Amino acid sequence: MNFPFALAIHGGAGTISRQLMTTDKEQAYQAALLQSLEAGHTILREGGAALDAVEAAVRSLEDCPLFNAGRGAVFTHEGHHEMDAAIMDGRNRAAGAVAGARAVQNPIRAARLVMEKTDHVLLAYPGADELAREHGLPLQPAEYFFTQQRYDQLQEALQEGRMRLDHSEPVPMTTTAPIAEPGAFPTSEDPKKKMGTVGAVARDQHGNLAAATSTGGMTNKRYSRIGDSPIIGAGTFADNRTCAISCTGHGEFFLRALAAHDISCLMEYRGLSLTEACRIVVHDKLAPIGGEGGLVAVDAAGNIALPFNSEGMYRGSIGSASYLYVGIYKD
Repeated sequence: MNFPFALAIHGGAGTISRQLMTTDKEQAYQAALLQSLEAGHTILREGGAALDAVEAAVRSLEDCPLFNAGRGAVFTHEGHHEMDAAIMDGRNRAAGAVAGARAVQNPIRAARLVMEKTDHVLLAYPGADELAREHGLPLQPAEYFFTQQRYDQLQEALQEGRMRLDHSEPVPMTTTAPIAEPGAFPTSEDPKKKMGTVGAVARDQHGNLAAATSTGGMTNKRYSRIGDSPIIGAGTFADNRTCAISCTGHGEFFLRALAAHDISCLMEYRGLSLTEACRIVVHDKLAPIGGEGGLVAVDAAGNIALPFNSEGMYRGSIGSASYLYVGIYKD
């Protein structure tokens, strides 16, 4: 007997409004999201594994310069790229992640190598790139990851002396971030300051769940800063008994909240539905402390949730029992 299959993706959350989006740009984002959904959906429709589907969906977004992952990764303070990614298998909670990768074309593939070819969970630079090289993954020179938009963002951030979340206002370069009042998220009038982390979650026809997340981090970040994306339980999590989660937003807050795992715990220990567990974490726990962002989620029954507390989130979903959906704004 085949179970329902489902796929959900995101391309970042933050200050995203219709007034600041051109028609051509909006169509480009929608096309990229659809391409990612098709990459994962094709695998699921043909009976493939959720793990393969989330990797394929994320690879598609990594190869698109519109998003802050892979080819579209932002620049660090030193003027290079440091990319993070994680993948998790809900069947046995096996996981792999990389942090600070600089040369591998698709960091999500390197994360899967860590899971399947090593005894470890998380490898940092330069080991992450070395593992990719040893196993023949495509590596690229710095020029491959260069985009003029990202370079211009770095120059602006350097002048301001601040880091930039790719989807929101500049972040002061302090060791601790202030606690925000509920709903008091910074806003932006610059349409370039949005995108961000990419991710995917899936349930396959065999009832297995998987999650994958990839990011280029923060513009002008220093000291090899690492956010929530490659941290299992914070930005990425999957367990067949509960759900699969991929997060996007201000990583420091998602780290402190262990956001992805918290949703699973609410479902496992309190018996909450996926929708209710996601609402509590995104709106009741993250929002009051300034944790702007969102996530995509799928549960053991194939239900999908796409919650966010920011102005918008690039997102999409499709399933055997649901229509194709692509969204950008808070509709």
